[in-house]
Amino acid sequence: MPSKFDTFAALHVPGNPVVLYNIWDVGSAAAVVRAGAKALATGSHPVADAHGWPDGEQVPIDFALANAERIVRAVEVPLTVDFESAYSVDPGKAAVNVARLAATGAVGCNFEDQVIGGEGLHPLKEQAKRIEAIRRAVGDSFFINARTDLFLKTTDYDAALIDAVIERGKAFSDAGASGFFVPRLSDPRQIERIVRDVPLPLNVIAFPGAPDKAQWASAGVARISHGPFPHRALMAKLEEMASAAIN
Repeated sequence: MPSKFDTFAALHVPGNPVVLYNIWDVGSAAAVVRAGAKALATGSHPVADAHGWPDGEQVPIDFALANAERIVRAVEVPLTVDFESAYSVDPGKAAVNVARLAATGAVGCNFEDQVIGGEGLHPLKEQAKRIEAIRRAVGDSFFINARTDLFLKTTDYDAALIDAVIERGKAFSDAGASGFFVPRLSDPRQIERIVRDVPLPLNVIAFPGAPDKAQWASAGVARISHGPFPHRALMAKLEEMASAAIN
């Protein structure tokens, strides 16, 4: 019988992307599993919003780890966790933190390159060193979904930006990443180029106005996340229902 690690990795098929409808607690996890999900992913933003903290590693690490462990224990499908920047700039400390996450039973994590609480992105060589340290700490099976926020730092989505994305993707692959996540990337032609040049399964995020699943699948996407949008939609619906009952 394949392990949860193998099961999760095998879901990442270019052209037939796994859909991760992001969750934030045991209740949302159970609902998404009942809907037919083959795997689950937390989102840092909905976890923070649902529990009263701002996004950006403001959720205490012990809470984030306990939340992950509760979800793992409640469901049978694999869980990956949005672990932001692993709560440390230091490669060794980041690696220890991700090892703690792996000990909860999570099969993987998102690991991003933006400077939490600062400006811009971590230099590429430094980010690669952090990925290398994490890989050494968690072994070969844990799914490190290396995220670049280049698209979130500009509105000029030109060929030079794609060159920079590809450079990061290749370096992340060399450092030991399992997947490559580029939030806000949406153009199928740009996706095709990245899929061709970066030897990692590509993850994009669905957002209002983005191409549909079929278009992204045709371009070679292997994973589609939904980020904060499910939680936002649910909270808007809850407010609407509450207003109708109260007023």
